[in-house]
Amino acid sequence: MKSATSTHFSWPTRLYFMGISGIAMGTLAAMLKDEGYEVLGSDTQVYPPMSTFLAHKGIAVLSGWNPENLDQTRPQAAVVGNVIRKDNPEAQRALQLGLPLWSMPQALDHFFFPGRKNLVVCGTHGKTTTSGLLGWILEQADLDPTVFVGGFVRAWHRSYRIGRGPFMVLEGDEYDTAFFDKQAKFLRYKPWLAVVTSIEFDHADIYCDLEHVMEAFRALSRLIPQDGYLVIHGDDPGCAELAASCTGTVVTYGTSPQCQWRLVDFAPQNGAAVFTVLSPDGAPYRVTSALPGHHNALNTIAAMAVCRLLNVPMERTLTAIGRFSGMKRRQEVIYQANGIVVLDDFAHHPTAVRETIQAVRTFYPHRRLLAVFEPRTNSSRRRFFQNEYAHAFHGAFWVGIKEPKGFHTIAVEERLNTEQLVKDIQEGGTAARLFVEGEPVVPSLLEHIRPKDVVLLMSNGSMDGLPMELCQALPAQEKAVLIQERD
Repeated sequence: MKSATSTHFSWPTRLYFMGISGIAMGTLAAMLKDEGYEVLGSDTQVYPPMSTFLAHKGIAVLSGWNPENLDQTRPQAAVVGNVIRKDNPEAQRALQLGLPLWSMPQALDHFFFPGRKNLVVCGTHGKTTTSGLLGWILEQADLDPTVFVGGFVRAWHRSYRIGRGPFMVLEGDEYDTAFFDKQAKFLRYKPWLAVVTSIEFDHADIYCDLEHVMEAFRALSRLIPQDGYLVIHGDDPGCAELAASCTGTVVTYGTSPQCQWRLVDFAPQNGAAVFTVLSPDGAPYRVTSALPGHHNALNTIAAMAVCRLLNVPMERTLTAIGRFSGMKRRQEVIYQANGIVVLDDFAHHPTAVRETIQAVRTFYPHRRLLAVFEPRTNSSRRRFFQNEYAHAFHGAFWVGIKEPKGFHTIAVEERLNTEQLVKDIQEGGTAARLFVEGEPVVPSLLEHIRPKDVVLLMSNGSMDGLPMELCQALPAQEKAVLIQERD
């Protein structure tokens, strides 16, 4: 197999992306389009915001996986997403044609890493918001960063920026790289500085247990050079363990006294989060942020710690934080009218579900919260978090559990028991209902929604169009503006 690291050839200008609608793949495709390359690709599941964004960029998305796509488009190389298996028909055709196959990190490395110091934000939770916020602060501080993040920065209406400054902010995750490279993607990102927000078991299709996950993060910490930095959530046991294997400088943040950067108070005020942070020199800083929740205060402190290491003046950092409007699909308001608010969120891990519900409750006190959750990831579809999910919805008035497409293809002994989950939620005192695979959710939601209710939709996928279907079924006031903003 030809690859970007094993074969000498002139670098092509016409690139084919297999799995282009994934957030990382679509982001890289758009970046290369902006840099003047010819880009197209294929996928089987394409939905907003990436589908509309790629269309806006003029990037063709073909229906995959069809070997004839390669014969008809004649690319000079293929970038292969980690959704693609070796037996994928397009991958097999690319091999037959002798096309160079690159992983997404290999392409990033060639086109964007040279001449930049990489700031890699990792962790089970919070990495998208933290990396987006960090990139935003550096932009506002005139450092002209390059940014590659796994979500759309709302102020940018995209998931990246290409700068000419010395730093590149990357969201890095522990999922594997490609079918020909099974290492965690963040191990290919050449970190000069890494942030680790949390470490929990996830990605059950890749990792067998928490210790297996820890091995990947320990390997990440060993990549930090002696003149580099590791910024970790000091209250997280897994994160704290990484300090021993890092030869660079370790910086900690959290709530406990031993953390160098410390959150000392937190309160929602007038639709904003207001909190105080003590810096390593003991100076207190009052922070105002539009990001809801205690967990986002910690994400913000991680970004503040990085900016201090990069010599960004604190005044500019605080001003930028106050102006940051957040990320799409992270407690994103997609509808607001007649006192009803609908939020779209990416939460899927039980910790993220719990923290998101609590954050929404703090921003909308004294209002009923109706939550719909779709267990769509490989981990959430299975029984690994059966008990954890049962306790994750505390604080909601009503909960809907929506089975995703293909849910019942998983063996019953491995599959999340959704019926039991609903019973456990009900026994905890919360009304709950199961929506079996293919059953419509909106009619039931409309029966329950009342003025002043908050509806929280949680999934890492499209939920089969549920968010937009619900917005269209609700009263039309203000709806059109919000849907347009979402797209």
